[in-house]
Amino acid sequence: MGIFISVEKTIECIIIAVIFSVLLAGCCYRLLGILQSGGYNGNKFIKWTKKKSNLVFTRHILLTMLCALSVAVISLCFSFIGEWAAIVGLAGYAIFLPLYIWADNKVALKVPVTATPRYKRLYVVLAFFTAVFVYLIVTLLNFASEVWGNAIFEYLRYVPLSLFGLLLIPLVLFANLVSKIYEVPHNKKFVKRAKQKLALSHIKVIGITGSYGKTSTKQILSNILSKKFKVLATPRSHNTPLGLALSINNNKLDDFDVFIAEMGARNVGDIAELCDLCPPDYSIITGICPQHLESFLSLENIVKAKGEILLSTKEKAVIASDCIELFDNYPCEKIKCDCASEVSCDNRGSSFKLNLGGESVAVKTRLLGRHAVDNIALAAEIAFELGMTAAEIAEAVEGLEFIEHRLQLIEANGVNILDDGYNSNIKGAAAAIEVLKYFEGNKIAVTPGLVELGVLEATENRALGEKLAGLDKVILVGDTLVQPVKEGYLSAGGDAEKLALVPTLEKAQELLKTIITAGDTVLFLNDLPDIY
Repeated sequence: MGIFISVEKTIECIIIAVIFSVLLAGCCYRLLGILQSGGYNGNKFIKWTKKKSNLVFTRHILLTMLCALSVAVISLCFSFIGEWAAIVGLAGYAIFLPLYIWADNKVALKVPVTATPRYKRLYVVLAFFTAVFVYLIVTLLNFASEVWGNAIFEYLRYVPLSLFGLLLIPLVLFANLVSKIYEVPHNKKFVKRAKQKLALSHIKVIGITGSYGKTSTKQILSNILSKKFKVLATPRSHNTPLGLALSINNNKLDDFDVFIAEMGARNVGDIAELCDLCPPDYSIITGICPQHLESFLSLENIVKAKGEILLSTKEKAVIASDCIELFDNYPCEKIKCDCASEVSCDNRGSSFKLNLGGESVAVKTRLLGRHAVDNIALAAEIAFELGMTAAEIAEAVEGLEFIEHRLQLIEANGVNILDDGYNSNIKGAAAAIEVLKYFEGNKIAVTPGLVELGVLEATENRALGEKLAGLDKVILVGDTLVQPVKEGYLSAGGDAEKLALVPTLEKAQELLKTIITAGDTVLFLNDLPDIY
């Protein structure tokens, strides 16, 4: 029983616990990155772990077996030094845990880990509780060794620590759950402070929502309005309460005239929550399609959720022409967006007539596709409402640059790359394929399919496959939804010899290097985040 009062044993347990916690936390680095990319949603994380292609359980089992075997062999080889053999045997962990960390981090995350304060806090929580658990286990193993008095067990008493290799996923989930005890109320206070700060300002707020095109329309509107106003816009796709609150709290609102808030939703009530934080003076609904049907469950719920922005809009709302009828019953002054006419698109960009306030102006833009013109038109309507003339808007539009990962044209070594990697949707995918067909040379599409479509996922991915038929090469990536895409492609008469299935984007890129030549065009359609 002296084990509980032995200073030497206590120090031994603490040292082992600290070193182990550091190594095990390192083994969880990629897992925490996956968790972060899924918005720290435990259910999404669990779903990801079940994907066969991830081999996550296989790798953890292999790690456990290698650690257990090496520790046992080393400990027995040094059994001649008595109880110290177990300490020497820990060298097995010192070999294979760092090796696992190195190998695991060789598989790069598509969305690199962002060392946010929350991520750092989660890492600390994980390391702390891992140290506590290891300390308790080591203490119990030492106690059992002393009570039992079996020499073999004494030499091998640290072999059971290898089982922590099987507990990496539970440890991450536990740490995430514990961290939410602090994160949830902390985030609520942060959002409340942003709401109060915005309410005290005189900045004009423009809210943008819709099933697709939110970020593109936001960036287009920001660039147009910047010609006349000082504009603050939420960065990238920051469209949650915390994302909006970050923009508000991290900036001096008196330095700006306009705040453009992108508003995302996956459930009814999400937009209402955002509007409570950030009531819009003007709003935009970019369009409606079954995107996020997986969480919304029905198209009616999508319409209801997006319509919540109209209940809070103080002035006017601009709504895409193909969905404005869905919002007839909402008591808000609505503008049907039909200011673009005579639209013409090719591989050099788009041209159209902009009709605002009785004035018609010819406009050209580098942005590709009819859907880009639709986004421009939505932004133009709002800019006109804020006092810009059609001529001022047209001039700003002609200076627009490609938007990153949203049908962005990149020319490299004579090859055209259409980067439409950001979370594609039904309408966006169709538009991207149409743009691909504007180009000369071989036309190649690389895609993993479309996600978050709920019960329509198989149907819409078959439809996507049908649209890909006729291209010179189609490369399907991963195993998430490629089977229905393949079925649709073949059913539409697609050539099986022109179809390739590869496990990862890296493999797709390797294949492209063997087939692509100058003058060809490659469309990267939807690069799924790691969580999928």
